[in-house]
Amino acid sequence: MTGLIIAGIVISIVIIAVLFINLSPEFGGSSSKEDLVRFEKSGNFKKGVFINSITTTLDLGFSDMVSLIPKYFSGNSGTTPNFQLPVNPIDSLEIVQSSINEVVWFGHSAILLKLNGLTILLDPMLGPVPAPHPWLGSRRFNETLPITLEKLPKIDAVFISHDHYDHLDYGSIQALKAKTSHFFVPLGVANHLKAWGIHEGSITEMNWWEETEYMNLKLAFTPSRHFSGRGVMNRNSTLWGSWVIKSDTQSIYFSGDSGYGPHFKEIGEKYGPFNFAMMECGQYNELWKDIHMMPEQTAQAAIDIRASRFMPIHWGAFKLALHEWTDPIDRVEKKANELQLNILTPEIGQPILLDEVEFTSNKWWINPSRN
Repeated sequence: MTGLIIAGIVISIVIIAVLFINLSPEFGGSSSKEDLVRFEKSGNFKKGVFINSITTTLDLGFSDMVSLIPKYFSGNSGTTPNFQLPVNPIDSLEIVQSSINEVVWFGHSAILLKLNGLTILLDPMLGPVPAPHPWLGSRRFNETLPITLEKLPKIDAVFISHDHYDHLDYGSIQALKAKTSHFFVPLGVANHLKAWGIHEGSITEMNWWEETEYMNLKLAFTPSRHFSGRGVMNRNSTLWGSWVIKSDTQSIYFSGDSGYGPHFKEIGEKYGPFNFAMMECGQYNELWKDIHMMPEQTAQAAIDIRASRFMPIHWGAFKLALHEWTDPIDRVEKKANELQLNILTPEIGQPILLDEVEFTSNKWWINPSRN
C-alpha cells in the first residue's frame, strides 16, 4: 500500500510538471521549421542549436548539480545581504522631461538608459524572482525598485541580451509591452515575445555582427560566450550576445552574460573605444567559468573593449551562485584599481551622467552597522 501511495505521488508530480511546462506562458514560444532554416544561414547554428565562436563547456555533471542544490537553497552566510540595500527613487516625470544622457542601474543587469532624448531599457528583469515560478528561485535582495513597472513612462526601445529568466522576464514584458515602441532581440527570442502578445512588426531580431539604425542611434548585436534556453529541452535554441549602442556623442557597450574570450578584443577593435561599458560581474563558479567571467576577467574585458569607464553588472540583486554577494564587487574593484581603470559603482537608482567625467560613489554594499 505504501508503494502505491509513493508511486501515486510521483506520478502526480510528473503530471503537474508536464502540465506546467506545456501550459505556463513563462516558457515562451518555440521556433518554426522556417526559423530553423533561417538560423542555419546565421553561421552560429549547427545540428539544431546555436553555438559559441570558441569551444565552451559547462563543467557541471549530475553529481555536481545534486550537491549544489541543497547549498543553493540553504541560508549560507554571506550569499545574501543582511541589511536593506539603499535604493534611490526616480520619478516618471523626471525620466520623461530629462534630456540628459544617463544610466540608471536597477540591480543585476537591468538598466535604464537615457540617450539622445530616448528612453531605453536593457534586460529589464524587474520581477521579484528570476524563475518560471516563485518557488523555483531566490527573491530579489531589495524589496523596492527605483520606480515600479507601472509607473515607468513610454519606452522607446527594449534590448534583450538572451532569454534566461534573469534577463528576460515574462511579467516585466507583460507590463512593458503596451508602453514600448520597439524590441531588439537575438535570433530566436522573437518567438517568446510573439507568444506573449507582442506584434512581430515591433520586434527586430539580430545575428552577431549585424548592424541597424533606430531613431538616430547606430546599433550592433555582438557576440558573447554563453548559452540560452528557458525550458527543459530547449538549451541553445536561441542566440545570446551583447549590444553596441552609439549616438553622435556617446558610445555604449552592454555585455549581457559572457565568459571571457577573444570576442571582447574583436568588439573593441571594430566598435571601440567606448565612453561607457556595462560589464558582467557575478554569479560565477569554477564549474561554469566558460560562461560567466571571474571578476578579474571582467576588468580585463573592459580593457579589451577599450572602455574609458565601466560599471559592473549582474550582481547586487539575486543569489544565483554560491559566492558571497559582495565578492564580485570587492574583487573587480581591487583588480580595476590595480590596472588603473575607471570603475563606477553606483547605488541602485543612482544616475550616472554620461556627459560628465566625475562620478562619486561610496561603498554602499558594506553593512552600515559595521561603520
